[in-house]
Amino acid sequence: MEHNIYVVGMGPGAEEMMTFQAVKALEDSDVIIGYPVYLSLLGERFTGKEFLSTPMKKEVERCRMCFEEAEKGKKVAMLCSGDAGVYGMASLLYEIGKEYPECELTVIPGITAANSGAALLGAPLNHDYCVISLSDLLTPWEQIEKRLKAAASGDFGIALYNPSSHKRADYLKKACEILLEQIEEERACGFAENIGREGTRIVTCTLKELKDMQVNMFTTVFIGNSRTELIDGKLVAKRGYHL
Repeated sequence: MEHNIYVVGMGPGAEEMMTFQAVKALEDSDVIIGYPVYLSLLGERFTGKEFLSTPMKKEVERCRMCFEEAEKGKKVAMLCSGDAGVYGMASLLYEIGKEYPECELTVIPGITAANSGAALLGAPLNHDYCVISLSDLLTPWEQIEKRLKAAASGDFGIALYNPSSHKRADYLKKACEILLEQIEEERACGFAENIGREGTRIVTCTLKELKDMQVNMFTTVFIGNSRTELIDGKLVAKRGYHL
């Protein structure tokens, strides 16, 4: 008997920013599993579901919980913020899923923070861009540094995830200092905080100003490329059309 697990990207959290496919998968599920903060963002539509969670840094246990619940015959949804395949749980579930051959995973995409944050700021990712996480919990800082230098060298627009936390309060500053080795101080930048949630805040600034900005773990940072400019207060990566 095949057991199905939905791996659901919920976007920023608000129901109106979920896809119809995501909402349907959650409605079809008996049990919804996720990080407590994400579960708390679900609206009343899903209050009749069984909610299960594990704390931060217990992602492996959370994934195994999915398979164990599915093997009981329940329809299971693993809830991820943003997109499940962008710094989400999809890849870990596939890795662990090799131990559970009777379980089939269905990944359902969601709006990742780079896209929802970009929409608030204007159009900062409208040309080639890359996404880099500043969290060194799973990636050595030396590797992150190489990626930052390569992105600057390639003149990519850059979206930075996980720019700060209590233990990494200076990581955005460190990243900006690395980028400033190749990028001019006046490069147009910005960030979006609490995207699609209460307390949403957007800021535009230069790279030099960004270096000393205080941001939190719910912030996504955008570094423009050499053609990015502010247009009526919006951060815009120009495509290069001849006007």
